[in-house]
Amino acid sequence: MSYVAAAIILLLAATPVCAQNPFSGNEQAIAEGHVIYNRSCTTCHGHDGAAGDRAPALAATRRYMRNSDQDLFDAVRNGIPDTQMPASGLSETDAWKVAAYIRSLRATAIDTPAKGDTAHGEQIFWGKGGCGSCHVVHGKGALMGPDLSNVASQRKLSAIREALTKTRPMPSPGYQRVRIVTGAGEAISGILKNEHNFSLQVLGSDNTLHVFVREELREVTYEPDPLMPGDFDQRLTPSEFEDLLAFLSRLGSRQTRPAPRARGDLAQ
Repeated sequence: MSYVAAAIILLLAATPVCAQNPFSGNEQAIAEGHVIYNRSCTTCHGHDGAAGDRAPALAATRRYMRNSDQDLFDAVRNGIPDTQMPASGLSETDAWKVAAYIRSLRATAIDTPAKGDTAHGEQIFWGKGGCGSCHVVHGKGALMGPDLSNVASQRKLSAIREALTKTRPMPSPGYQRVRIVTGAGEAISGILKNEHNFSLQVLGSDNTLHVFVREELREVTYEPDPLMPGDFDQRLTPSEFEDLLAFLSRLGSRQTRPAPRARGDLAQ
């Protein structure tokens, strides 16, 4: 055996293997981990993953240094050196269950996609649902709403479901519906992208960005209703709705996790 081959074998043997949580996706084990967490971890951390008096929230929307299954397990069972996080004293099985529960708190839709017919959900998205008239997916669609190509990596499944079933009380910034009439009498409807005292920018329903000096405009009407409807569970049959949710909850990648945004989602 050559020295190079031997060195490679020794290197591989010395490389630690990151274990996968044996309870990943196991709803019963995650529920048990929830109970164990609330019994064992809330001396410092808050109940149900919230912030506690002496430790941070474990379900907050932020980046974490310990994201892998192995990292979470090690932190739960063995503590974190040079910090106030002690070893939990839990058995290996219970520590894995708590780690699975913590993982579930942070999971986006891509980690826990909805059950349903994804192919049919895609047909609903572009057809009966009319979602493509506002949203883009992988370069296809309209520009009125946010790009949804990676929404399942950015949002929890519950947030996507809520966006489809609950109307926002106020339009989100950058998605205010507006109707303008120019001095020449031309009417343009769209969403307000930018404005100040002297000018405004409107993305029209024709997907064209219009820039106006206010002196050119005869009328500017701000529409109170949000752009995104919140009654898809009424517009669609229950099976159609679940299929649409199944499609949306798979738009993204587990490897691509952009930094959390302070506001905004598909429900603009």
